[in-house]
Amino acid sequence: MQTRVFIVHMLTDPGSRLFTKAKEFGLMSEGCVWIMTSGMTNSIDLMESSVRDSMQGVLGVRTYIPRTTELENFTIRWKTKFQQHNPTILNAELNVIGLWAYDATLALADIVEKVGTTNFNFEKRTNSTLWGTRFRGLSGEFSLDNGQLQSSTFQIINVNGNGEREIAFWTPENGLVRKLNSTNTSTYSTSRYNLGPIIWPGDSSSIPKGWEIPTNGKKLRIGVPVEDGFRKFVEVTHDPSTNTTHVTGYSIEVFNTVMEALPYVVSYEFIPFAKLIGESAGTYDEMVYQVYLGNFDAVAGDTTIIANRSNFVDFTLPYTESGVSMIVPIKDSERKNAWVFLKPLTWDLWITSGCFFVFIGFVIWVLEHRINEEFRGPPSHEIGTSLWYSFSTMVFAYNLARFVVIVWVFVVLILTQSYTASLASLLTVQQLQPSVTDVNQLIKSGEYVGYRQGSFVLGILKGMGFDEMKLKVFKSTEECIELLSKGSANGGIAAAIDEIPYMKLFLVNYCSKYTMLESIYKTDGFGFAFPIGSPLVSDVSRAILNVTEGEKMKQIEKAWLGEQINCPDSSTQVSSGGLSLASFWGLFLIAGSASLSALIISVSMFLYKERHKILVRFDSGRSIWRRVRHTFRIFHGKDLSSHIFRKRAPQDISGIDSVHGIGVSDHATPNNNYPPSLSNCSVHIEPHFDFSNSGMLPSEYCHPNPNGHSFQLALAIELIDHPNQEEPRIPEIAHENC
Repeated sequence: MQTRVFIVHMLTDPGSRLFTKAKEFGLMSEGCVWIMTSGMTNSIDLMESSVRDSMQGVLGVRTYIPRTTELENFTIRWKTKFQQHNPTILNAELNVIGLWAYDATLALADIVEKVGTTNFNFEKRTNSTLWGTRFRGLSGEFSLDNGQLQSSTFQIINVNGNGEREIAFWTPENGLVRKLNSTNTSTYSTSRYNLGPIIWPGDSSSIPKGWEIPTNGKKLRIGVPVEDGFRKFVEVTHDPSTNTTHVTGYSIEVFNTVMEALPYVVSYEFIPFAKLIGESAGTYDEMVYQVYLGNFDAVAGDTTIIANRSNFVDFTLPYTESGVSMIVPIKDSERKNAWVFLKPLTWDLWITSGCFFVFIGFVIWVLEHRINEEFRGPPSHEIGTSLWYSFSTMVFAYNLARFVVIVWVFVVLILTQSYTASLASLLTVQQLQPSVTDVNQLIKSGEYVGYRQGSFVLGILKGMGFDEMKLKVFKSTEECIELLSKGSANGGIAAAIDEIPYMKLFLVNYCSKYTMLESIYKTDGFGFAFPIGSPLVSDVSRAILNVTEGEKMKQIEKAWLGEQINCPDSSTQVSSGGLSLASFWGLFLIAGSASLSALIISVSMFLYKERHKILVRFDSGRSIWRRVRHTFRIFHGKDLSSHIFRKRAPQDISGIDSVHGIGVSDHATPNNNYPPSLSNCSVHIEPHFDFSNSGMLPSEYCHPNPNGHSFQLALAIELIDHPNQEEPRIPEIAHENC
């Protein structure tokens, strides 16, 4: 590296000659920085105009002299006397050195007056007193420290034109400040933002980098590839009229931006890696090898960082996404099939829904069997009614069943609406799927696969097991599209495999027909190649990080690679599965808890209500099983105490004319005190268990009218059948016509 920052610390005469020679050698041009110390800057007003012309853009530091009335009066008197003694010298100026001399003379005179010349220790006392002298003179605060004059404030100036411009001030307490006596002086500052605008050498307003690569008058030769296909990355054009070559593209602009971000200037030129006729001189590996041979100082372009190339060059950090991917056509999944109606729900949700239909039907049967005529009859009728209710959600329910109905209707409503929405999406929204999802599928099926000409991907495909006869090369995007359109069976290809940056550029214009799968091979992306051990590699890598992390990289990508517009979302390209149980398990939990709670409450109420009938004494042998059968027999009967049957009783009595079964009839007259007899009551004979014997005896049941003779007769029969029972069992009545 060659520095371009120079600090001049010398007297005025040799300094003047230095700047004159520096301008002759071209060191006062753009990119250079010159800084003078106070040794020259304090006397800059005394320099000749020719010397000042060679100092344009130079920064200087000088002692700050405050402008006071005393200084102005003294300057006028001094010029008058100087002109009297030196009439040939015109426009004489008094600089800071003269002011220091005047202040020092005043300090010494004051000390002499205090000490006195007749004192024996005059010299010793004078020195000790002089070193500690502090007062405000014409030059400002006059102070000596160990015999050295101390300056409290410095002024930074910029030589421009025939004068100088004030840039900033420096004080020991506050550092750099734009203005003296500023209100914001609480902290010490070295920020460049406290400096005013600077005109640098070469009349440049941009901050020089201060460093430059030594080229001995030569520019770095940067090799660039020449290709016919993806010219968005690198495009080389030749102008015959001017015999000049222009190199543009995404990779070239990234390289230029990175080199501008370096803290020093690098001069370079692009050299196409091509033959005399303009065609490419070889592969990318051969181009990178030219750096190793010394024919190129570096390589810039869409050059991938891979292991075998790193044996000959040093790569910078990558500036693009890494990896090798595969592009395949996308197709609309078949929606018109006989079983598409099953796809909205997954199998676990279908099975769970079916089980809950059966469970809810069973719960409603238990709740309604004893009080609802719709749930009584032959077993096939009861099962059908329960299942019909679960699927139709239309039933006349009572008591706890209403609570279960409300919860179940809510669950079924959500399920049906979700199913309808999912099925409508399957039948109307285009479901896009890649024609191939795995690279191994291509190898097994023997499909043709395409790769870009000159790419290292060919070696990767051979290493993965592809038959070389099944590999086809394409040179451009248009040729790749043509091969993909034909398909593997018609002389084309089933997939195109290349690096991710190329595939993304491909999808910018063709994303509606093709999709890119996940990376199938890991690489490090595009990078710049330099000779092994080059000091530029680390600096360029840091500059790449600064560029890629900023907005400039996004602007470059948008300008050269474009953006995908009207492309299907990658999340919808593969059709998702149906609705699963995970989305509805909360609903089933609520429905199951509600149904189970209602079932427990109903069974508990039944056991409590019928406890006197259930808790009868049995023989010790097989008593548990008989008690269970006895309990189910009681449950199977009607709950005649229910308000449903009590509400129907007057209607049933008015329509009964005779009683059949045991030949007994009661005749009611207007003069007796009994209600009309149940002469027309139809008696249903149901078998009941005689637990003292193994057989079953029939029992007659009639309407439970305790004032009727039929009721008394039935009660007598019950006592005869069960003489050992502690209390008579109230016979049950079942009306065939109810």
